[in-house]
Amino acid sequence: MIVLGIDPGYAITGYGLVDYYAGRFKCLAYGTISTKTDLPFEKRLLRISEELDHLIDQWQPAAMAVEELFFSRNTTTAIGAAQGRGVAILSGARAGLQVYEYTPMQVKLSVTGYGKAQKQQVQQMVRVLLGLSSLPKPDDAADALAVAICHAHSGNRTEALARGGYQ
Repeated sequence: MIVLGIDPGYAITGYGLVDYYAGRFKCLAYGTISTKTDLPFEKRLLRISEELDHLIDQWQPAAMAVEELFFSRNTTTAIGAAQGRGVAILSGARAGLQVYEYTPMQVKLSVTGYGKAQKQQVQQMVRVLLGLSSLPKPDDAADALAVAICHAHSGNRTEALARGGYQ
């Protein structure tokens, strides 16, 4: 089952694609979609949408997993990030994917076994689980891979059967 994990934002959206089969993970791709600050906001959102559409078309994931946002202070940043998150969810829905949402605590718990793990601990476990030689960079991409791993661990895998079985 191929899962597309998303760490949403409007300046930087992280993505990670993992294949989960027979209890094992394989990292297929990861990276970020960056938008330039001099672009009008609607063009930034359009770029995110187009890039996600391309990734979905290229990799044909069985599901999309998106991290829920958590902001404690800057509401302006939170609103923009929420709009980027909405674009990601829309891209998944438009492609006919089942879209799942996970809190940062759920992701940390799933990947490390501890819901309050530090970012470095999560990145290290992502590296180990995916058999990578080094920590995935940048942080946004590592977070997206963690979200994809969380979904694979969640048991929400019935969509793989609906899309023709496990990859």
